[in-house]
Amino acid sequence: MANFYKNSFYDPSTTAAVTLYTAPVNANAIIQNIQITNTSGSKNVTARVTDFSASTSYIVAYAAVTGPTICNIAKGPIILEESDSISLESTDTSAISATIALLEISRDDQNG
Repeated sequence: MANFYKNSFYDPSTTAAVTLYTAPVNANAIIQNIQITNTSGSKNVTARVTDFSASTSYIVAYAAVTGPTICNIAKGPIILEESDSISLESTDTSAISATIALLEISRDDQNG
């Protein structure tokens, strides 16, 4: 079993949901932080987890963010099982970005 710390970055070109990370079929992941950076204006940001086994998406975090500000919208760890994914969407594409910090726990000894 191997552990890998990873980041996934969000720099939107659309207001539609953008998948930032999908857990591999041989791994689970623990999302530790969803850091939103808004340099100006007001935006709503939504984080969703898609449960692959249930074919359903769930809102796991939501924030109205007025800039300039940086905030963490994950108020606790978010667990992704095999093939689950996390996506972000924002009501605006300018002056907004995000970083997701996670720990991927693989059943293999190589980073897949």
